[in-house]
Amino acid sequence: MAEIYFSKEHEWVKVKEGIGAVGISEHAAHELGDITFVELPAMGKTVKQFDILAAIESVKAASDIYAPVSGKVIKVNEALDTAPEIVNESAEDAGWMAWIEIADEAELKNLMTKEQYDAYLKTL
Repeated sequence: MAEIYFSKEHEWVKVKEGIGAVGISEHAAHELGDITFVELPAMGKTVKQFDILAAIESVKAASDIYAPVSGKVIKVNEALDTAPEIVNESAEDAGWMAWIEIADEAELKNLMTKEQYDAYLKTL
């Protein structure tokens, strides 16, 4: 089973065998409201941890999505091009945005576990 980690900016990464599926948390999707557009990263793009990976727009706001880990984008969720509302419906599963080949799994220590993230949300 994949392990999931969260950033303070509400991105998540599910890690399995050195690959991280990345998206935004249910909390972030709820806060944004109805999502109208997702700008996916380019295939092959190399990102550093916490650099801008993608962008998302909703009826309420536009936000950057930050990479929770460093690495290379090896797959993007093209379904979001025509159905961005998938993020609202399933932010932490079908609404993933990209798969990143993780450069350094030690970076995961800079993120929160699900339990830590849930506790963090209570402080907001």
